[in-house]
Amino acid sequence: MKTKDKVKYWLEKHPHLRDDDNRLFANIWDSELESFGVDRDVRKHILALIAQGKLTSAPSIKRARAKLQEEDPQLRGDKYYLRKGTFQDEWRKKLGYEVRK
Repeated sequence: MKTKDKVKYWLEKHPHLRDDDNRLFANIWDSELESFGVDRDVRKHILALIAQGKLTSAPSIKRARAKLQEEDPQLRGDKYYLRKGTFQDEWRKKLGYEVRK
């Protein structure tokens, strides 16, 4: 199931999740962890922390990583250079710009 479909399911099933991302994350991750056979007590404890906002949210981590990699080239991974090198040159060529080497 696609992420968008999962989110839609939970927003339709439980309208209170429309205003609480942490609880939305917790519900989606609970159903995913259950499908992997993770023990209910373990899921309940960890996801309660997420729902209460006591753990750093995934979007916050992702935004911080992106900002740090933008500011400090030493923190960039291999995918950054692949994307910036190969794909950037292809798009520059398609748009009629000079490709740098």
